[in-house]
Amino acid sequence: MAPLLTIDNFSLTFLSHAQEENREPVLKNINLRIEEGETHALVGESGSGKSVTALSILRLLEASNRVKSSGSIVFAGQELTTLGKNEIRAIRGNRIAMIFQEPMTSLNPVYTIGNQLMEPLLQHQSLTKPQAYARALQLLARTGIDNPEYRINCYPHQLSGGQRQRVIIAMALACRPQLLIADEPTTALDVTIQDQILNLIGDIQAEYGMSVLLITHDLPMVQKIAETVSIMHQGQVIEQGTVADLFAHPREEYTRHLLAAVPQGIQRTRTGGPKLIELQDINCTFTLKSEWTGFLQRTKTVIKAVDQVSLSLNQGTTLGLVGESGSGKSTLALCLLGLTHYDGKVLYFPDNNTSHCLSELSSSQFRPLRKELQIVFQDPFSSLSPRMTVEQIITEGLQVHGLGGTQAERQALVEQAMRDVELDPATAGRFPHEFSGGQRQRIAIARAIILRPKLLILDEPTSALDMTIQKQIIELLRNLQERYQLTYIFITHDLRVVRSMADQLAVMRQGRIVESGPAAAIFTNPQDTYTRRLFDAAFHRSERMEN
Repeated sequence: MAPLLTIDNFSLTFLSHAQEENREPVLKNINLRIEEGETHALVGESGSGKSVTALSILRLLEASNRVKSSGSIVFAGQELTTLGKNEIRAIRGNRIAMIFQEPMTSLNPVYTIGNQLMEPLLQHQSLTKPQAYARALQLLARTGIDNPEYRINCYPHQLSGGQRQRVIIAMALACRPQLLIADEPTTALDVTIQDQILNLIGDIQAEYGMSVLLITHDLPMVQKIAETVSIMHQGQVIEQGTVADLFAHPREEYTRHLLAAVPQGIQRTRTGGPKLIELQDINCTFTLKSEWTGFLQRTKTVIKAVDQVSLSLNQGTTLGLVGESGSGKSTLALCLLGLTHYDGKVLYFPDNNTSHCLSELSSSQFRPLRKELQIVFQDPFSSLSPRMTVEQIITEGLQVHGLGGTQAERQALVEQAMRDVELDPATAGRFPHEFSGGQRQRIAIARAIILRPKLLILDEPTSALDMTIQKQIIELLRNLQERYQLTYIFITHDLRVVRSMADQLAVMRQGRIVESGPAAAIFTNPQDTYTRRLFDAAFHRSERMEN
């Protein structure tokens, strides 16, 4: 039988008004085969051409870009590159569906979930509105959305990230497509939710007999669910084969480079220096907006974001803080920094002769200590001002705390900080949008370390990065820790990353610490049921035993 999808010598170039003939192709002679019922993974770093290849199959680039293409894309015996607008529209969302990377931007915020689920059914299946509504309810239930009768009338912002991704899957599967294109479907999700989404796609694939094109940079995910794989680099497919063969015997140097970037192993557990931070019985609650339930009666919902948390951390060590979204990890960090109200005590010991109870300090008393307690946020693009140059961003902390002396001395400190994070000081006059995601994260780290902090809180610093960039950032953080004797609190849901970084580990669930201790001991023999469930979702059982 012929493959379901065949891409032969496909090349694509984005055109501009100037120098159209000299434009470099972004896709170069792509060849790809996907059999019926097969899961094929398309793997590579950001900018390698994975998503452009997927969008080219559905010809979604033509609406907003001027493109020139050559080659062939055949789906179920039909050449897609020569179809008219109405003909390709009849295939999109019907016979070929796509799950996009970020569900919040894929869903229209002004329409309910039900309206958006019913749209492809009304357009492609010729159902009546009552029929489409009933089918939408079935899809929500099939994709694991609890209480679908209520959720169908919700707006996207009223759902969690995992629920929104399930809605996107339900929309993609509404017309029972022959081919599902999944573009980084689990990038921003917790490991347990990732596992649920991948199992859901696998179950529905078996039920419908559909093929899946999985676009990802997560190589462990590819091993779990794909049969065949293509490696992309700079717009070209450089290596293809079965997952088993390619992972066991990669031929290309770039493929070996990708495989080597997967975080592995457990660091030697260090005890570090004396105690730096101690948290005692930290509690943090949020009261949701009250609602009227009757005449002059209101109800209030109180959420315990952090519940009776006690931890201590020694100088020069790394504490990994892991758990699902909503478990209280980031809120605990905000409590430590005094950025949200809490009960309990935060004790800080900057040296052997000095101690501070941060929870008892006023804002003015706390301010001089803030230079010693810094944080790097998850998304560097949103945490860096687009109106400021890199030099202004990194210098801001020096100016706030009156450090650095003259302008020339501050400039020298900025240059040193940029060299510390392996950025060229000559780029200090550029703006954040002129840098890649990994470079922007380095800028955020430089902004923090220029103040020579004793404690650096890293809140999901690698979650949105490719594995090769993740590896670079991890190595950078290790080097900075050794050079400046930094102490880290590493907040993440990526257990592979934290396994390669943490000396101590604390597992949070519903605001509480359910297990804590040396990272090596917990990864080798987790005691809590929840911890074991997290590890099962992140690692193969055999892999965990080997480590």
